[in-house]
Amino acid sequence: MFDFLKKWLGGGQGPRSQALPQGMPTVEQRRAGFGIAYDADLVPSLKRDHADLVKLYTAIGALAQQGQFQQVPQMLNAFKVHLEGHLIAENVRFYNYVENAMQGDPESTALVRSFRREMNAIARGVVDFVKKYQISTFDHQARQEFMTDYQAVLALLAQRIEREESSLYPLYLPG
Repeated sequence: MFDFLKKWLGGGQGPRSQALPQGMPTVEQRRAGFGIAYDADLVPSLKRDHADLVKLYTAIGALAQQGQFQQVPQMLNAFKVHLEGHLIAENVRFYNYVENAMQGDPESTALVRSFRREMNAIARGVVDFVKKYQISTFDHQARQEFMTDYQAVLALLAQRIEREESSLYPLYLPG
């Protein structure tokens, strides 16, 4: 699944996430349970990723508002790469740990799995958004569509980040 997620998100450029400081885990590390141990800095790192993602996404919107669409495709790719790293960190380090720690709590496990499925759907939407705007010329219609799509993705990301930080991340506790 990990390799599928990386490929699906357009991997190859290397994820950038503060929650994966050593970079991508190897196949051997994943098989050995890489990321299963509790790490007191994981949630703060994931929250810093959120702040970085919001900052980058806001910068994309500011460029578009100023009519500087020539930079938008490259910035969207940078956003996608950073989001990819964040999602890999969440999947490898956060979700695996929490699901393992909550094996005896079906209600919490269901909540965590629900968040995971929802994030996969959001990630697909973001990737589709990024692909849609990998264009060299933004005519008037493309600019309007971009701003509409941009606002929809922004609202979705803001809501998701708020829910993760208030409802999901508190489930990450020392074993």
